[in-house]
Formats: sequence, C-alpha cells, structure tokens
Amino acid sequence: MTSRSNAVLSDDENYLFAATSVEQYVENPTSKTREDQLQSSGPIRLSSLTPSSAASQLKSMEQLEEEEARDDFIVDVAVTNPEKVGEGMNAYMVYKVATRTTLPMFRNRTFSVRRRFSDFLGLYEKLSEKQSLYGYIVPPPPEKSVVGMTKVKVGKDDPASAEFVERRRLGLERYLQRVVSHPLLLQDPDVREFLERDELPRAVSTQALSGAGFLKMINKASDAVNKMSVKINESETWFEDKLQEVESEEQQLRKLHSVVDSLVIHRKELCWNTSVFSKSMAMLGTCEENTALSRALCQLAEVEDKMEQLHQGQAASDFFIFAELLGDYIRLLGAVRVCFEHRVRAWQRWQEAQSILQKKREVEAKLLWANKPDKLQQAKEEITEWEARVTQYERDFDRIGVSVRKEFLRFEKEKSKDFKSQIVKYLESQLNSQQRRITFWEAFLPEAQAIA
Repeated sequence: MTSRSNAVLSDDENYLFAATSVEQYVENPTSKTREDQLQSSGPIRLSSLTPSSAASQLKSMEQLEEEEARDDFIVDVAVTNPEKVGEGMNAYMVYKVATRTTLPMFRNRTFSVRRRFSDFLGLYEKLSEKQSLYGYIVPPPPEKSVVGMTKVKVGKDDPASAEFVERRRLGLERYLQRVVSHPLLLQDPDVREFLERDELPRAVSTQALSGAGFLKMINKASDAVNKMSVKINESETWFEDKLQEVESEEQQLRKLHSVVDSLVIHRKELCWNTSVFSKSMAMLGTCEENTALSRALCQLAEVEDKMEQLHQGQAASDFFIFAELLGDYIRLLGAVRVCFEHRVRAWQRWQEAQSILQKKREVEAKLLWANKPDKLQQAKEEITEWEARVTQYERDFDRIGVSVRKEFLRFEKEKSKDFKSQIVKYLESQLNSQQRRITFWEAFLPEAQAIA
C-alpha cells in the first residue's frame, strides 16, 4: 500500500472529482437579526481564492486574508416574521427569508420567500450529500426540538414559546448566513432555489437531522472510519494533529455549554426570587407605620423590581449571545470532523482500487502462464480500466486534502472572529448591566440613610 495522508471510502464507483469546481473562500458575515438591519447594516463580504495546488497547501491565515480581499461582492440574508400556520398538531411555523445581493446569478437584487423549518433541513441534507464529499464544511442547521415545537403548536402565546420561536429564528438566520458566505455553497443550485423559488417541494426524511440525529450521524461515520481494516500511514502529522484538536475542542465546548446552561437556569431562578422579594418589600412598606421606613421599603421594592429586569436581561445575554454561540460551534466542529472522515474514505477508496488492480495483474500473469489468449484481451482491458481508476482516485485524494486544509484554515479564522465579536458583545452587556445596578443602588442610598 502506498503511504499517504488520509480520506473516506465510498461505495459509489463514479469519480469523486469528475468535474472541476472553482474554489472560493470568504470572510465571516456580520450577524443580522432583523429585516431592517438588512438595509442599514454592513454587507457580508464574499471573496474568491485562486485554486491552489497540493504544493501550496500550507497557507497561513494571513495569506488567506490577502486573497480574500479580491473580487468582493455582496449577499445579505435575514430570517424574519415567524408566523404560525394552522392549529393544533398540524400547525407549523413559516419564516420570511429576505435576500439582498449584487450577484448576477440572481434574477433580482432584493427578493424574499416564505420557508418552513423542514425546508431549511432539506437544504442542509442536499448540501451535505453533495459538498461534504469534496471536503467542504457544510454548516448544520439548528437542532430539531419536538418538545419545543409541540408547545408552540398546542399552547397559547407564553414567554417560553416566544423564546423558543425567537431562538429558532436566530439559529436559522445564522445558518443561512454561514451558507451564503461560502461561495462554493452559494453557487449550488439548491441554495439559489431555496432563496429565490416561491414554492419548494416538500422536504422529506428530515427526522434524522434533529440534534440527537445529527450527532448520531457523525458518530456513525466516525465508527465506520475507526473500524476500517486498512489504516492510513500519514506522511505528515498535520491532519492527525488538527483532527485531535477538533475532537478536544468539541469536548471542551460541550462542558462549557453545559456550564452556561446552568448559569441561564440560575439567572432565571434569581429573577423569580427577586420578583418575590420585591413584592414582599412592597407589601411590608404599605403596612409600616413609620413614614421614613415605609418610604424606604417601597423604594427598595422598586429597586428590586429593576434588579429583576436586569437579571432577565443578563439571562437573555447568557443564552442568546453566549450559549447559542457555543451550540453553533459544537455542531460546526462535528461538520469539520465529517470533512476529515471523507478524506479518510477517499484514501481507503484509492487503496482498495490499488489492491484490485494488483489482483487483476496477477490474473493476467496466470493467463499468460497458462497460454489462454482468448481471456487475455479482456484481462488487459480490465487492467487499463483499473489503472485509470487508481490514477483518478489518487487525484481525488490529493484534491480533497487541499480542500480540507483550506476549509480548516477558513473555519479557524471565522471561529476566532465570531468568538471575539460575541464575547466582546457579551462582556459589554454584562458591564452595562453592572453600571445600571450601581446607579440604582446609589439612587436608593439616600432613602436608606434617611430612615429615622
């Protein structure tokens, strides 16, 4: 067996890279959460990179940034106006997907369509089936939640249902923004159809794309790779090292996500307890005969009521800014692992083809030895066919290696930008909350000191 760096085996006998595709890379989009931001905020910048050969795989992030500065174009996507259609268990949510672009591939510069959640899952399924094979990272959509959606279907408008709908809307928006910020995915006909076509065929078989289903799919692929009898003897350690980094980072993010979830629960409990305390102080103030003390207790109740609102804001920041960011990147790291596993399969495919070719040559030698010219011609034709396959599979493996390298560098760069942006936003919200808390207590201090 030839020693190479790794890729994944496919039962499909068609060549993986039969057609050449343009390789382009992008900067991460600025998050937009409202349709009015679509018109006022800065655009998502997409840039193209020239295809690089296997010899130029070791590109630094700085080099990628220089290349991304070329050929900028604009595409903005926002998911807005969630609307419940129908009643009872047959009800479902539809979302407005609004797009603004300067790309000539679209019929108009601004347009919008209505999409169901299952349509988003269907788009992911189509992209994953096609683009993952080439080593491209396909962003996963938000997780399916049967419990959350059931409450929306049968329940009335309550805070929990509203929070679930808003969480899903934001998740779908981030998902689409990541898809359209990748030029290769944006060029996919299914993406253009999703953004432009008024009505889509009903997406089916999306049950496996729930949160548990997505993890099960990734783990199943990992198990299949681990059970392969032929292991890769890497000529370099880059792929192995990066895969270990991804797996380790995924575990750490899961632990952090669990801690942040606990923090959100704690904040919500604090909100409820603060509300109870505020009401108790208000009742006590109305019963107190001492005028100064009564006024101070009532003022304290007002301050605690403001504290409850601050706690609610902090809980929202913990959840929508921090927890959702962690959840997105846990799923994205799973998608990165899938790319590495497809590279392993491509290597296995190439090695199996070499093994079959060797057996064909052995058959040819036996036919020559046995002097059977009637079967010799067919054996030669089969050898020629498998030699072509071995050559093609080797090229496929080299190309997917280049793609995985580029995708990983791009992913690392965008991850750094996302975390920096969101953590700064989170810290600013916490700082603002603390400053308001200080202001409220300073305003209350004279009342407390005035108690006779």
